[in-house]
Amino acid sequence: MQENYKPLAIEQEVQAAWDASGVFNVSESSTQEKYYCLSMFPYPSGKLHMGHVRNYTIGDVISRYQRMLGKNVMQPMGWDAFGLPAENAAMQHGVHPADWTYSNIDYMRDQLKRLGFGYDWKRELATCNPHYYKWEQWFFLKLLEKGLVYKKTAPVNWCPHDMTVLANEQVIDGCCWRCDTQVERKEIAQWFLKITAYADELLASLETLDGWPEQVKTMQANWIGRSEGVEMNFSVPGSDQPLSIYTTRPDTLMGVTYLAVAAEHPLALKAAETNAEISAFIDDCKMMETSEAAMETMEKRGIDSSIKALHPITGEQVPVWIANFVLMGYGTGAVMSVPAHDQRDFEFALKYGIAIKQVIFAKDGGDDDCSEQAYTVKGVLKNSGAFDGLTSEQAFAAISETLEKDQKGQRKTNFRLRDWGVSRQRYWGAPIPVIYCDDCGTVPVPERDLPVELPRDVVLDGSQSPLVAHPTFSHTTCPTCGKAARRETDTFDTFMESSWYFARFAGNNPDSMLDQSAKYWLPVDHYIGGIEHAILHLLYARFYTKLMRDEGLLICDEPFKRLLTQGMVLKDGSKMSKSKGNTVDPQGLIDQYGADTVRLFIMFAAPPEQSLEWSDSGVEGAFRFLKRLWKQAYQHCDAGGSKAPLDKQALTAEQQAVRRQLHLAIQKATDDFGRRYTFNTVIAANMELINTLSKFVDDSDNGKAIRQEVLEAIVLMLSPIVPHICHQLWLDLGHQQAVVSASWPEVDATALEQDALELVLQVNGKLRSKMSVSINASKDEIEAMALSDEHVMRFIEGQPIKKVIIVPKKLVNIVV
Repeated sequence: MQENYKPLAIEQEVQAAWDASGVFNVSESSTQEKYYCLSMFPYPSGKLHMGHVRNYTIGDVISRYQRMLGKNVMQPMGWDAFGLPAENAAMQHGVHPADWTYSNIDYMRDQLKRLGFGYDWKRELATCNPHYYKWEQWFFLKLLEKGLVYKKTAPVNWCPHDMTVLANEQVIDGCCWRCDTQVERKEIAQWFLKITAYADELLASLETLDGWPEQVKTMQANWIGRSEGVEMNFSVPGSDQPLSIYTTRPDTLMGVTYLAVAAEHPLALKAAETNAEISAFIDDCKMMETSEAAMETMEKRGIDSSIKALHPITGEQVPVWIANFVLMGYGTGAVMSVPAHDQRDFEFALKYGIAIKQVIFAKDGGDDDCSEQAYTVKGVLKNSGAFDGLTSEQAFAAISETLEKDQKGQRKTNFRLRDWGVSRQRYWGAPIPVIYCDDCGTVPVPERDLPVELPRDVVLDGSQSPLVAHPTFSHTTCPTCGKAARRETDTFDTFMESSWYFARFAGNNPDSMLDQSAKYWLPVDHYIGGIEHAILHLLYARFYTKLMRDEGLLICDEPFKRLLTQGMVLKDGSKMSKSKGNTVDPQGLIDQYGADTVRLFIMFAAPPEQSLEWSDSGVEGAFRFLKRLWKQAYQHCDAGGSKAPLDKQALTAEQQAVRRQLHLAIQKATDDFGRRYTFNTVIAANMELINTLSKFVDDSDNGKAIRQEVLEAIVLMLSPIVPHICHQLWLDLGHQQAVVSASWPEVDATALEQDALELVLQVNGKLRSKMSVSINASKDEIEAMALSDEHVMRFIEGQPIKKVIIVPKKLVNIVV
């Protein structure tokens, strides 16, 4: 064994050994319990950042531990490779998005290998590969057949200069991020997946996800947003169609003082035909963002349409306003407004001088004044005619029944969740596989013609979608009638790729989307990723799993049994980011200290769910610990190691104490790895063992055997975290089999048994001495021994003893 720890040489040699043996390449097994551990795959942006390192280290630690338990562990890796950043980089650097993407993949793959992650690289995939997105296109067409896909117009952010749709994150202060042109709200035709058809199941099956954080389940439940309410009709004189609205608070119906409709609503457009001011307001509404965040914070503006609707119960006229906070794509494009009991409606009414009528009052006569703000809690009805005196709950039923009896409304369950818009007007994405024929309409691309591949010869100048501008891509023939036809030039939202990649990892069959291997490996046993993906990605993955199940491709209902959402990596109290200039390059640290040091620091600095504060000194401390571990192993091996077996019957008190500390550490590490996922405490316990070992001077046969036992156990316990150094130390300690294939250490119950206890001795609560007592000593014996301790006697001399407090197995406190 070499004397000095040389991490770079060791790590290079160990990784080569792993590659040569294919130790992490797995297949289905009938004799082992399967364990599928997956970390959210990265976008190939160019370099790993510390968030990546933390995420993938956590996954690798869990995978290696489960492997040591004898399970058939699969841990794959791939690339979420489509998306707008590649197009932006292509324009910025003058390269093709595919070239930029694959170059980044090659570099980042090498970084992952340098960190020693135990991936089955045979399963590697990139979502931009036609062999991958072919099956996404195939599945889309299956959903189209089943009526779970449709196309409709919907509002989008539109840049009139670049002639393109913008994602919400591309709109900065109401302007296009690229050319600074004022963004418009525009209605265009887009493709949607009918996720609302699964809303009830998506909500109900959250209850089965026992291994998910409650926070994430709550976030998803709120996003799905199931509500019980009433859909009712306000008739409009002179119109064949009533104004339909949905409310969860029918108890406030008698307090309605205006209705608000979207700028694109038919009533608004009708009013604009004869009113230039209304027409101008509607044009203004087109120049605004459509994101929920923007809608929440923007100034609420409106204009009176001069149209009146009739209250469904009283028949009174209610003014119809056109408001910028109502979107045509949500619900019916109209809302009933009750200023006294909704804060947004209250502020709007004050701004425009609309009446405020209070109809809900506190049940207990408490503060229910709504002169300065809306009273939004439920209570008792007044000013509500026949419904006066009812509670809000009673009024919900009574008003609903009245509306249903008069055929002016009905109870309805609604969801906040909207169908998933999957169209994107950009190049670097999977083409949507449909054809438009003037005679045959919308025609699916035949399965024999899949995949519809992206052309490479495109011009990326930001002026319009490269697929629209391409001279030949959109020109094709109708597969039904053979006439000239047009291809769809929109591409899929990248969430489409990330919603099923975990299933494709199970088997990369070129002849099918999924095969029997997916039914063996899924669901994923442990999924690791950031909390920022708690809603959309995880919701879409759950939705896709149910779709694949119903197509007969899977037999599970949910994709991920257990979910771990790791915290952020901070530096100087802020999240690491290039814009803040506070990033740390993992590659530089690997080159300086080795991958094991980086892995050790990342796992030791904080539990996985908590944010991690970066510390240069912490990295150096991790490196020093590994050198101390190496030194202890070297000194033991250099002295000849251990030749004789351990004689448990001839252990000294010190030897027993060392073994007890060791097996308590194993016991705790087993719980920390398998249940709590608090790897920092495992490291801390092993640091204490190294401290103990450095003070343990015992050259007897038993002493050497105990040193061997402790070093072997430390190597086993730390091998999931720092696998390279542990690989080498395991061999140096005399083993032929690699530590990656070794079993998790077992607790020796006899080592935990104690013949004696050490008790703290206090006088008036202050530490004065310590003593060792038999585990079977009585209280009287313990008290007598404490009072006869020479150090205690010095502090109680000449003073009457008021009482003696004995805390079992911990301390004796003598009060004088």
